[in-house]
Amino acid sequence: MNNVDLQQRKIMAKMNMVYAGDLRCEIVHEYSQSQIETDAPLDNQGKAQRFSPTDLLCTSLATCIITTIAIAAQARKWPFSYAKASIEKIMQDNPRRIGEIKVHITIGKHGYSEETKDKIKAYSRACPVSRSLNPEVIQTVTFEFED
Repeated sequence: MNNVDLQQRKIMAKMNMVYAGDLRCEIVHEYSQSQIETDAPLDNQGKAQRFSPTDLLCTSLATCIITTIAIAAQARKWPFSYAKASIEKIMQDNPRRIGEIKVHITIGKHGYSEETKDKIKAYSRACPVSRSLNPEVIQTVTFEFED
C-alpha cells in the first residue's frame, strides 16, 4: 500500500505486533521499521523488563503534549529547543485500569512571557492523545518554566 492509499483511507500509521511469549510483545512500526517491545508489569504477573502497554499509554500522553507544543512553537516562531517530562502512572482496581496520569513538564530557558506560557499550557490540552483518553482517566499536567 502506498502513501496515497494510506492518506485516502485516513490511516496515519500501521504497526505489526507479534506475541513473543512470556508476556512479551514485539511491535514494528511499518513505515520506519523502528521496533519496541512490551512486557507485563510487576503488579500484573510480568517481569517489567520493558515498558508495559499502560506505561506506553502514559508516555504517549507526555510525548504528544510536548510534540503539540513544539509544533505550535514552530508555527509561531517561538524558541523551543529543550523540554523534558516526568511521568507517573497510577493504576486503579475494579476494573483494573489507569486511574490517573501525572505529567510534569519542564521547559528550558526561552524567556517566554506569561501570555505565551498560558498558551503553551492550553496547547497541552489540545494534544490528540489527551483528547482520545477516556474522561475517567485523570490527567494531571503541571509545568515548570526554567526562566
